[in-house]
Amino acid sequence: MSKRVLAFDFGASSGRAIIGEYDGEKITLQEVHRFSNDPVIIGDTMYWDTLRLFFEMKQGMVKAKLSGGFDSIGIDTWGVDFGMIDKDGRLLENPIHYRDARTVGLIEESFKLIDREKFYGITGLQFMEFNTAFQLLSLVRERPEVFDRTDKILLTPDLLGYFLTSEKHAEFSIASTTQLMDAYTGKWSKEVLDALGIPERILPEIIPCGTKAGKVTDAIKEELGLEGDIDVIAVAGHDTQSAMVSVPTQEKDFIFMSCGTWSLFGTELDKPLINETSSRLDITNESGYGGRISFLKNIIGLWMIQESRRQWIREGREYSFGEMEKMAEEAEPLKCFVDTAAPEFNPAGNIPRRIREYCEKTGQYVPQTDGEIVRCINQSLAMKYRNTIDQIKACTGKEYPVIYMLGGGIQSHMLCQLTANACHREVSAGPIEATVYGNIALQLMATGEIRDINEARRVIAASEPIAHYAPQDGDTWEEAYQTYLKVTGQQG
Repeated sequence: MSKRVLAFDFGASSGRAIIGEYDGEKITLQEVHRFSNDPVIIGDTMYWDTLRLFFEMKQGMVKAKLSGGFDSIGIDTWGVDFGMIDKDGRLLENPIHYRDARTVGLIEESFKLIDREKFYGITGLQFMEFNTAFQLLSLVRERPEVFDRTDKILLTPDLLGYFLTSEKHAEFSIASTTQLMDAYTGKWSKEVLDALGIPERILPEIIPCGTKAGKVTDAIKEELGLEGDIDVIAVAGHDTQSAMVSVPTQEKDFIFMSCGTWSLFGTELDKPLINETSSRLDITNESGYGGRISFLKNIIGLWMIQESRRQWIREGREYSFGEMEKMAEEAEPLKCFVDTAAPEFNPAGNIPRRIREYCEKTGQYVPQTDGEIVRCINQSLAMKYRNTIDQIKACTGKEYPVIYMLGGGIQSHMLCQLTANACHREVSAGPIEATVYGNIALQLMATGEIRDINEARRVIAASEPIAHYAPQDGDTWEEAYQTYLKVTGQQG
């Protein structure tokens, strides 16, 4: 008999409820509910609309029931953000969005409390202002009284799971995004917590990825008309780590990129790699299923495309993503580049204007058309990937002949081809639904339907076609890469 499980996959702009049906050979997906994920700005604070997201989860559960039912639930989301639960089990306030400005400048401030090298040496994590450590440091400095009312903080997938089960914990992969976990021991770092003044008691127990984390409460089952025991599985709560389960290879050493609003670019290791080179290059060590380490860089990805589209809609030009790609194809290549990691591209707003200002400031051709803006973003991303693969190689000393691109971003054939060109490597693109497949596979592994991660990767590879892109115009792209390094001020 086939097995049916329900995956909730939350991204920065939307969420989905998807049924995965496993027949013993492959997984078939059925989307039963899709909804937007819209942040809400009140005053000078940007919040997640978490209660509405939970309402949408309930709608997804009802629709999944009506479509044939399900045996378990898994939840994956973005990293770092959290909700605070009081001693009576209530949510204290809506969780704050990682793009909120409350953490600006706190990385440097943290180094006054704990030496940078020691901080990185313990956590092995890339320093990014929105990491949980700096969000909590902002509370230590501005609202310390909130800790008196807090029993536990729960990271986003664990918070949504708590609403379903009343169980409080921190799943291993999502805990590793906080910059509060010891990369070697897999436990909360008392040294980091004490240095930053964060009370250790508010952090829940860390539980392994791929384990049963509780059951849907009787109250919710009665409300939604559900029957029987429904397990909630602690899949890799961090969407990147769920996507990692879907890399369609049996190789031990490989390069992957989970491509969406963010591009997570790196390799998989058996243990953390923390040394002087990885510290200088600010490469992160995130934990995943079975204690595997994703040694990677967080790169602003399709955010710049998405935010440019929102700007053009505000100006009365409503393009589809397909139309934007077609316009870019018609633009002349390799005329200008931006550093997608530059701070001016992180906040929401008029990205096209900022790109023009960057190009003018760096003495380059200034894009004139919307198509040239899209072309500039895509080829700049491809160059950023090239720079990152060089950094990964410098740390591991290994060669990677193929880049495995996963996620919704691979629907851009242009980005896949430009990545192959810039990196001088074949690109294997697929599956598109990598995160959902990984979420589902981890549920099936937790219940014994799939034996291990190698079998999971074979099953997923058989479930969705994979596209391949060969590199082109190598000399032209190598020359352009040197120009990119010069105008962006990066090292090769």
